[in-house]
Amino acid sequence: MDPHIHVHGSDAVCEIEIRRPETKNALNTSMYAAMAEAIEQAETDATIRVLLLTGQSGFFTSGNDIQDFLKAVDVEPRALLAPLRRFMQALSTARKPVLAAVSGHAIGIGTTMLLHCDLVYASGSAQFSMPFTRLGLCPEFGSSLLLPRLTGYQQAAALLLSGDMFDAQRARELGLVNEISETEQLLALARGKARALAQLPPEAIRLSKKLLKQHLEAALAQRIDEEITVFVERLHSDEARAALAAFMNKSRSRS
Repeated sequence: MDPHIHVHGSDAVCEIEIRRPETKNALNTSMYAAMAEAIEQAETDATIRVLLLTGQSGFFTSGNDIQDFLKAVDVEPRALLAPLRRFMQALSTARKPVLAAVSGHAIGIGTTMLLHCDLVYASGSAQFSMPFTRLGLCPEFGSSLLLPRLTGYQQAAALLLSGDMFDAQRARELGLVNEISETEQLLALARGKARALAQLPPEAIRLSKKLLKQHLEAALAQRIDEEITVFVERLHSDEARAALAAFMNKSRSRS
């Protein structure tokens, strides 16, 4: 298990916490593998009924660790794709309810993974963004399929084409967030909702989730694969390399 992914359980809830504050909880390949393993284990553990995703130190996640991704693509693309696909598969097909508590920034996959969660709670200061086009990239994790279904095409196009940041209130209006709370109360709120859900008949919960999602399973799996293929192609493009280099230079100048 990666040291940046902390997993613990209580009251039938498995809590998966991202702990890499020095990078604003940016995700690397090892962290994806660890989160996938945690979800897979929770799925087979009869004592666990609900999963809760959180982030440490005022950040949910700032998205992919760009340097890690570029290195993996240059050296061994499979080293990047295997853990990423495994995480996407684990989260998108989880049979048990998955909740998320979002405080601070949720960037890139930090936002798109929320489309696969069943309930999402956010602090009033939470900020969301899918800045793929700004980095010369494309949507990922099925967002080009799921977001238009959630928000309508025009709203999804505005978010995915521009990559603009939006706040928790806007996320709630779009249907991405269920409830907003004060930052200090967010985790308690999400844990309370998770425990309450865990007390309900588990088979009824599992079957209800299956009925809600099964009509999209095949299309979603296909779209995730299509997006990954284009995403990796974009990582090799001159356009993306230039945009990513400019982003990293800007980040270094701020630090």
